Amino acid sequence: MSNSFEKYQKKRLRSSYLSVIVSIALILFLVGLLGLIILKTKSLAQHFKEQVTLNIFLNDTEDVNTNIDFQKELRSKEYTKTLEFVSKEKAAEIMQEEIGQDFLEFLGTNPLKNTINLHLKSEFVTKDKLKEIEQSLVKNKLVYEVSYDKPLIELLNKNINRISLWILVFSGLLTLIAVVLINSSIRLSVYSKRFIIKTMQMVGATKGFIRRPFIWTSIKLGILGALLAIVALIGLSYYIEQQVPDIKILDDIKLMGIVFGGVLLLGILITWISTFFATRRFLNLRTDELYY
Repeated sequence: MSNSFEKYQKKRLRSSYLSVIVSIALILFLVGLLGLIILKTKSLAQHFKEQVTLNIFLNDTEDVNTNIDFQKELRSKEYTKTLEFVSKEKAAEIMQEEIGQDFLEFLGTNPLKNTINLHLKSEFVTKDKLKEIEQSLVKNKLVYEVSYDKPLIELLNKNINRISLWILVFSGLLTLIAVVLINSSIRLSVYSKRFIIKTMQMVGATKGFIRRPFIWTSIKLGILGALLAIVALIGLSYYIEQQVPDIKILDDIKLMGIVFGGVLLLGILITWISTFFATRRFLNLRTDELYY
């Protein structure tokens, strides 16, 4: 009978620990995911900004070297990320594929221009800087026209700033929720052992002596929960990279180190603080109050 009761108690204890670990892991996973989003927001914003194309249409010239020299000049500019030269012949082929008919045969001549598709570095993709770049380019006699999507630039910068603000607000709210939920899980775990705490206190054990094993146990649970959350974050990051290769989350060692370190530290701190205050509460209760 005694062995059966002990087995039941151990099973119940393991079940309690497992529920705490899972709860901590799920909450820390969400916090870690939000941390990744916050720290990766800048690089994501850079990625989207660098997809903006500045189309530079060139005047016709018989000197091929003139175009080549102009491309070299553009590549040396501080604002240039990448550029691609599209000849008027290549542009005609692309248009023919898109519209499904040979418009050159109808027109007799190719009205298209040689074009340089210029991708800028993200810090130059603003309304003012793009205007400065456009003004400097049109001064070149080789340049016929400079074109880019002005409304898209304004919308992109506006939305990036707005999204960044909401992410910060949401991260603060989620961190607060995480602290409350983990604290509740720990309090329930300590609550189930309130009679053991009071018994130890009644036989003369000091508060520090009683509190110590509870704190160490909770810290271990916090570490296990954090490790599970980290493994889940690695798996999710790998999946995202497979879907969107340009993001390269796992390649950013510094970013991953900050997030994983933060998740582990948060798991330890919250469990330690929650257990400290939970045990203190039950240590200060009278025996008759333990039943309520």
